[in-house]
Amino acid sequence: MTKFNPVMKKAVTLGMALTMVMGMVGCGQSAYVDTFKSAKIDDEEVAMSAVTYFTKGVYVNYAAEAENPDKTYFYVFYGDGSGSIDDGVTGTQMYFEYEVGYDDVTFHIGSVDPIDDVFTVKEFKDGKVVGSFSDGLELVFEQVEDADADTFNAVNYVNGKNGDDFVYTDANGWQVKYNPDVIQVNQAGPITTFVYTGDCAGTCMITATYTVDNKGKEAIKAIGDAWGSDTNYSESIFPGTEDVTSYYAAMPVSDDSNSGLHCSALGRDYMDGALTFEFTVTNSGDDAIDIPVSDALSAIIDSIEFDQK
Repeated sequence: MTKFNPVMKKAVTLGMALTMVMGMVGCGQSAYVDTFKSAKIDDEEVAMSAVTYFTKGVYVNYAAEAENPDKTYFYVFYGDGSGSIDDGVTGTQMYFEYEVGYDDVTFHIGSVDPIDDVFTVKEFKDGKVVGSFSDGLELVFEQVEDADADTFNAVNYVNGKNGDDFVYTDANGWQVKYNPDVIQVNQAGPITTFVYTGDCAGTCMITATYTVDNKGKEAIKAIGDAWGSDTNYSESIFPGTEDVTSYYAAMPVSDDSNSGLHCSALGRDYMDGALTFEFTVTNSGDDAIDIPVSDALSAIIDSIEFDQK
């Protein structure tokens, strides 16, 4: 909620004075009235700047004294008086709410038992807000022009700047890395797809599904049975773990050719059900095309990590 600061009070007082003057003077006093108008406009502009330090958007935060700041720490302002502090290295997020004063911004950091900290503004110019919190360290908030507050992902933003793989983090407690140059991620409810967008012979993708209808073995059996009675089944250790059983199914291949559709799936017991990854790959028979596809999809599974094993 915006504070009714002294500058705003002054603007109101001048407005009342202007009304009184207009009632007492004629056109011969127009210069005097214009002085009041000018003062009122100037004060309104100052007051307006006080409530627009941070518009909806993403601001990178760094020490003013840093010569070459890393620029990996962000404040995301949602435009409704709330936001989040996002670390582009660790991936951590901290919710906050804020109130803007004349020359300061009060942050209420944390969703449970929030900590209050006041940021005193020293300078506001060219999209940069300079000032300090209670510890006295002078900081810069610089708006990130190419970032959308609604979709911003700090880790992927930093990784993109560094040329590294992106990270997909699932709400069910697992994450993988992928190459955004050739992989498109689509997420809807319990299903996430990783679609290869580079050169390939046809559909090449991974479909990740969390289900509570079955455990791992039964879920993989249901997928494999759809491929026919000759589907091959096996067990091993699930990637990203040391002792979790992985259930595997591979669609039977009718000939020795490497071309055509190849399907396989692996899954595990997970939370109250099963987590499965189904591979749908159309091979061309040309290694120059097929190997990059295989490498990109395999790298996703090889990078999997779980919050809880």
